[in-house]
Amino acid sequence: MKAMYFKELSSFFSSRIAYVVIGTFLILLGLILWVFPDTSVLDNNYAQLDPLFAIAPLVFMFLIPALTMRSFAEEYNSGTMELLYTKPVSELKLVMSKYAAYCSIVGIALLPTLIYYYSIYQLGAPKGNLDSGAIIGSYIGLFSLSAVFVAIGIFSSSLTKNQITAFVIGTFLCFFFTWFFEFVSGLSIFYGSVDDIVERIGINFHYSSMSKGVIDSRDVIYFISVSVFFLILTHFIIKSKRI
Repeated sequence: MKAMYFKELSSFFSSRIAYVVIGTFLILLGLILWVFPDTSVLDNNYAQLDPLFAIAPLVFMFLIPALTMRSFAEEYNSGTMELLYTKPVSELKLVMSKYAAYCSIVGIALLPTLIYYYSIYQLGAPKGNLDSGAIIGSYIGLFSLSAVFVAIGIFSSSLTKNQITAFVIGTFLCFFFTWFFEFVSGLSIFYGSVDDIVERIGINFHYSSMSKGVIDSRDVIYFISVSVFFLILTHFIIKSKRI
């Protein structure tokens, strides 16, 4: 599993798409934090990272499926999946090695955003006038959400040989599980009765809490459960195709 993990990382960073995707992510967040007037820290005269944690999920909704779309689809298309099936490695280890690799890639993409934290820290009046504890909690929430998106993206890639199809399916599922239940909970049929329960099914309900720096065990369990759910589905798909 360790060898497959490093092979996946090496394969990703040896391609141009790695630097294009990570660069696009950092540029977009940089524009949101420093340039766009509605979210710019410089225009709002208030040192905070809230815009980053508010916009990053929307960016990740497209970015992570773009990262993961090749995880299994390329293996199918190139015929290397049959070679992997002959190796003495279980389908579960195959899925988990890819999942761990792409989660690591997302973590690497997030690391440079600490520059934004340092910049805002320096701009505070007085310097360092930031709730660092809440920001750490928000980063944990963002990475937890990213881990779910990675699980969804890998699952989508396991369904097809076509990378574009995998991207479309992954983006749709990320959007569906993030906001669909929140929209549905506002319908009259649910409002006032089970609207809170319906809303809790969606990712955004739990991320909204963690993005404020509040780490609740129920939110952590939710993110772990959803990730495990999609990884189990991926394992099932991979195993069924081997047969």
